[in-house]
Amino acid sequence: MGAKLVESVFELLKAEIPLSEYDKYIKQLFYNEKESKENISVFNAPNQLILNWVRTRYAAKLSQLFENKTNAKHSIVFTVKNGAESSSKKASSKIQNPESIKNSILNPSYSFDNFIVGDSNRFAFNAAKTVASKPGIVYNPIFIYGPTGLGKTHLIHAIGNFAQLRNKIVIYATSEQFVNDYIHHLKNEVMDKFREKYRNCDILLIDDVQFFQGKVGTQEVFFHTFNELYAMKKQIVVTSDKPPKLIDGIEERLKTRFEWGIIADISIPELETKIAIIKKKCELDKVDLPSDTINYIATNMGDNIREIESAIININAYASLMRQEITLEFAKNVIKDQIREKHENINIEDIIYIVSKNENIKPSEIKSKKRSQKIVEARRIVIYLARSLTPNSMPSIASFFGMKDHTAVSHNMKKISELIQSNEGFRLKVDELKNKILKKSE
Repeated sequence: MGAKLVESVFELLKAEIPLSEYDKYIKQLFYNEKESKENISVFNAPNQLILNWVRTRYAAKLSQLFENKTNAKHSIVFTVKNGAESSSKKASSKIQNPESIKNSILNPSYSFDNFIVGDSNRFAFNAAKTVASKPGIVYNPIFIYGPTGLGKTHLIHAIGNFAQLRNKIVIYATSEQFVNDYIHHLKNEVMDKFREKYRNCDILLIDDVQFFQGKVGTQEVFFHTFNELYAMKKQIVVTSDKPPKLIDGIEERLKTRFEWGIIADISIPELETKIAIIKKKCELDKVDLPSDTINYIATNMGDNIREIESAIININAYASLMRQEITLEFAKNVIKDQIREKHENINIEDIIYIVSKNENIKPSEIKSKKRSQKIVEARRIVIYLARSLTPNSMPSIASFFGMKDHTAVSHNMKKISELIQSNEGFRLKVDELKNKILKKSE
């Protein structure tokens, strides 16, 4: 029964996630039937990197799928191939035993200690930490919003992990899990169990609430759950990709309640924060990346931290399999397809617009034949970035600027490359411009 159940759950998961991720990571897992129990499934991963990747992204999802199949709470345990449990999993084994505490599975690797704080997320971080320390007393509810992959899920899990260590009962669910749970209980005519599950807690965490849009029944039951918890001074934490007022398909009475407490946004991180995040990810996953590779990832991979982490894992996995030292060129080759996807929407006009605005000159001056030092430098930066960020060849760039042939482009590229290598301040300026261009293209 165990192996057949796992097979059916994996088929469901396969239908819901990108096939490339399923083949690259999920298929690497081995079901350890000997160590598994009725309500706990144990999976062996070939290495720590795959273990961390799968646990971070799909532990909660797998648990929910098992629960839907068996009508009972189900925990997932990941171990490395030799059967030794990872340290973070050992630390959280008490939390993840469904018989020891009434909660949904949280990711133990998400904590306040390993969350990188910068200007883009400082307010949300401080608000989340305050709520975790004094649940139901201040900032209730707390509504955290921002683009995908910037740390909302990290913060909501950190709140839950912090509170559980202080013996609080925490319920965590993504909006999808909440909806599926509601449908399951409604179909089986056991809504009393649903209400008991989501109302008998100290803290309720709902991730990505924007997916409640258009789901009238779900919104109705969540509205009454919200009211009940709020009246009992229990903490409610909600995340979304946009502020309450801008979420379409959500009832006004729910939007109003989301605004009762505090609304905290997480914006796109500045370059320095992104570099710090990458360094922290490398430290946690024991990946040794050279500083030039870290800077390249920070300025070329966009702002989605999950995608950045995936790039780090891929680089390290390829280096390990090929027994090769990680260099900048090696890293570029490994993630070139990911970078290409990021650059597909960029054109030379976009680059000119951002560079001219940054340098306080007119776009037409960059495209002109003017030879003042400031304009020549700006033009060279545009040429360098056009060659780096777009599929344009040197002859096509030369044609765009009305140059005689590609040798003029090559000359400009050489000049900028020399400046980047010799002038740290100039290199940082070019990196920041590249970052702005990538943000605009997303």
